[in-house]
Amino acid sequence: MNLEAIENGAVSRPRAREIGIAPGIYSPGVHNSITDLAGVLVGHVTLIQSNDIRTGATAILPHTGNLFQEKVPAGLAVANGYGKLMGATQIVELGEIETPIVLTNTLAIPAAAQAILNWTLTYPGNEQVISVNPLVGETNDGWLNDIRKQSLTPEIIIQAITSASSPQFAEGTVGVGTGTVCFGWKGGIGTSSRKLPKSIGGHTLGVLVQSNFGGRLRIEGVPIGMHITPPSSKNEPERSESGSIIIVLGTDAPLSSHNLERLARRTFAGLARTGAAMNNSSGDYAIAFSTAESVRRTVSKRSRVSKLSELPNDALNPLFQAAIEATEEAIYNSLFKATSLDGYRGRTALELPLDSLTAILRDNNPD
Repeated sequence: MNLEAIENGAVSRPRAREIGIAPGIYSPGVHNSITDLAGVLVGHVTLIQSNDIRTGATAILPHTGNLFQEKVPAGLAVANGYGKLMGATQIVELGEIETPIVLTNTLAIPAAAQAILNWTLTYPGNEQVISVNPLVGETNDGWLNDIRKQSLTPEIIIQAITSASSPQFAEGTVGVGTGTVCFGWKGGIGTSSRKLPKSIGGHTLGVLVQSNFGGRLRIEGVPIGMHITPPSSKNEPERSESGSIIIVLGTDAPLSSHNLERLARRTFAGLARTGAAMNNSSGDYAIAFSTAESVRRTVSKRSRVSKLSELPNDALNPLFQAAIEATEEAIYNSLFKATSLDGYRGRTALELPLDSLTAILRDNNPD
């Protein structure tokens, strides 16, 4: 492992792979990001005001066209359902997504939904649309953010949608990750991808996470949380044990909504590898979608019998493995890229101390 990169100051807040932490057996895509999927866009809006507003929103667009007219197949998996995922029942029932996916804080869900509605209804070609299913995920950033002020408006949140771009975007303390806490340390936005070898399909899979959950951090099987703990855990131990995560997975593999649900469920194995508690008060959700045009649900063809080309069940095993690996690495990236932040009521979420972490990893991986 190239752990010297941190200790000699050559790298400032690196991604996990930059210091040799590379979970799994498959290689990442070019950018090691969900935007390695052609057409997928990601945008953030960050709101930091005074000493008590630390929040934001992040938007994921499955493709660059009219999402309502060209819906994408999708699946949903829930590990623990203490959360507020707007639009979930239509994914379960119809197996498709028709809007951008917006992630924000718990009390900003209505504002995010309005932002999605405004964007969708004014999108060219949607002049006759009278029903929209906004998809909004959340975690609660109320430890660093005065969430009761409800500072995010539709006008602010829509900036995350309209600014969405590809291929690279910020990770860590940004967008919906601005006010989040993970394992008691500063959490945030993280992403990772996997590119399968051509011999097993050559498909790409990418994951984006909003990390705001608890447990005892493990990295590559090493119990980091047994060696270093954030100062906040002593006074407010619930910050190290509670919280939630939203996992968004995309793939260019042509999959049915049922198999996308199965794929989404595998991300929780990656979550578990990091030491997550998934406790009673956590909202642990995974949304998976396919960008393959062969399985897209085009409105103009809905009255016809569809003939879809999709992967058979036996071909899913490499994708299951890739989902686990990319989720694990995305969570590490959300922690590694996050920076310390002061916030509401004088609280501070400290960044994960990478010098201490690398020393622990070296002690446990002497080779």
